[in-house]
Amino acid sequence: MEFKDYYKVMGLERSATPDEIKQAHRRLARKLHPDVSKEPHAEARFKELAEAYDVLKDAEKRASYDQLGSNWNAGQDFRPPPDWQSRQRPAGGNAGPFSAGQSGSKADQSEFFDSLFRNMGGASRSPPGQSRRETFDMQGQDQHAKIQINIEDSYLGATRTIELRTPVETADGHVQMQNRSIEFVIPKGIRAGQHIRLAAQGSPGMGSGGAGDLYLDVEFLPHPRYRADKHDVYMDLPLTPWEAALGAEVEAPTPTGQLEVKVPAGSANGRKLRLKGRGLPGKTPGDFYFVLQVALPAADTAAAKQAYTDLAAAFAGFDPRAALKQAGQEPGARP
Repeated sequence: MEFKDYYKVMGLERSATPDEIKQAHRRLARKLHPDVSKEPHAEARFKELAEAYDVLKDAEKRASYDQLGSNWNAGQDFRPPPDWQSRQRPAGGNAGPFSAGQSGSKADQSEFFDSLFRNMGGASRSPPGQSRRETFDMQGQDQHAKIQINIEDSYLGATRTIELRTPVETADGHVQMQNRSIEFVIPKGIRAGQHIRLAAQGSPGMGSGGAGDLYLDVEFLPHPRYRADKHDVYMDLPLTPWEAALGAEVEAPTPTGQLEVKVPAGSANGRKLRLKGRGLPGKTPGDFYFVLQVALPAADTAAAKQAYTDLAAAFAGFDPRAALKQAGQEPGARP
């Protein structure tokens, strides 16, 4: 594990008081919270802040960290902080317990590792002449899994079940894969890119260390009608040419039920009709947009062809490409 300077993460001196630690955490948590922060890498820095605060706010954890660095709570891949040796070296003595050629090295190392495992919360070494397996406590790792949900699930909330295949240690010490089902709740207003945390459902810990968490990373399934952009939702609403030109009231579906939509006269293709606060729910709900799409009837009968002929005659002066012709006449325009 690489050394993490938790004091630097929180912008503190090593002599910081508990009140200064608490104030720094409040200030930085507001600044880096992923839901509101525009800082680069805000989510990663927010997690790092939480990790640092969890250690420094606890007097016992902080003392262990000050002595052993970021490996204070692990028993593997021990890599001390840069100034660790100078803090551990006796005045005028040897270079530390890992130095070569020091006198009494076996006894010194034995005493050192006894102290190390006690500080980490694990079992101490067995008395001389006794054989005992050394253990230590380690928190299990967090895990991530992707889930796909319908947009309607975000509007209404839902309860779903996920199937996981995980390694499990049997009574005889072997490891085998085992299926397990976990029921979880999809909260209202969840958006694509966010995650649902299932506490203690990640990798198991070692010793008395607890299991890690399982994070379900949310994606929306492709929907035949709706598409979401953050907390806003869009739907294409087909119209006839006369509904768009003359105005109309049409019935349209939404994730929460049918609505009567008033289409203003003279609406152009692609115009958006906004329903404020009818997007994904939340503390600040999104908006719902109907995107108008004018659909042309097929000229597949004699009557339909005659209707288009009459329409062309009625609007003989209408030129939809007039703006293109004007642009071509501008000075410097090339043919």
